[in-house]
Amino acid sequence: MSEGIRLNKALADAGVCSRRRADELVFAGRVGINGVPAESPGQRVLPGDVVSVDGRTVTLKDERADSCWLMLNKPVRVVSTASDPEGRETVLDLVPEPWNRRRLFPVGRLDFFSEGLLLVTDDGELAHRLTHPRWHLSKVYQVLVRPERGESSVSAALSLMRRGMTLAEGDRLAPVEVNVLSSSGRGVLLEMVLHQGLNRQIRRMCRDVGFTVLRLKRVKEGPLELGSLAPGRVRPLSDAEVSALRRAVGLGKEPEESADDRKQRFSSPGARRERRRPHS
Repeated sequence: MSEGIRLNKALADAGVCSRRRADELVFAGRVGINGVPAESPGQRVLPGDVVSVDGRTVTLKDERADSCWLMLNKPVRVVSTASDPEGRETVLDLVPEPWNRRRLFPVGRLDFFSEGLLLVTDDGELAHRLTHPRWHLSKVYQVLVRPERGESSVSAALSLMRRGMTLAEGDRLAPVEVNVLSSSGRGVLLEMVLHQGLNRQIRRMCRDVGFTVLRLKRVKEGPLELGSLAPGRVRPLSDAEVSALRRAVGLGKEPEESADDRKQRFSSPGARRERRRPHS
């Protein structure tokens, strides 16, 4: 008979939050198992158990299956969601057999007219780390632009991006690594390295410096490179690539927190206040 898995791991694998955040939710009384408040993050979740957070049921990952990690070269005019209310093609529509039988989701997103490297998985814990701003995983883009003020304006625009600029909406940006790869009659091809990842950041930056974006392609994310993967095609990540991703976001480095350490951390005055706080 299955012994189940720890509650904090089940929540992390489902993509709800990290294990440490799951601990906090449990001790704050916000997690239930079969309608009863969970007793501890180490409580075992058995097959058939219903887990909820703030009253909402969590869809748990099937622990009998290994995690699936895919790299996809997203084409333009495909949405980076699991489903689309407008009926447009999604990145999951591009996933072939046998992977499309799994409950996969995209990690982060590329907008409708952007293309390139996008990860797809059912590994909630690692996906949460990859999209969390704390880890600042670098992403590299190739951006073909047309300078509306002529090529003489390019140097000043790149200097502004490198210093860190403020968008028209008021968002202050961290400095961006940006270099010219080539220049031709088609436009200026830039390589941009982002660590911040605001919504539509590159397009908004280019708009504010007078660049029209003709093509935007992500070619690298952390230790992974798109390489020669054709548009619309999918390949599984190797074990070495998954291990490199885990190292890049600090997974596998820290020793597992002991029950005594966890109890001491949540017996602090701050933790006790959190446990008394009403549900949000």
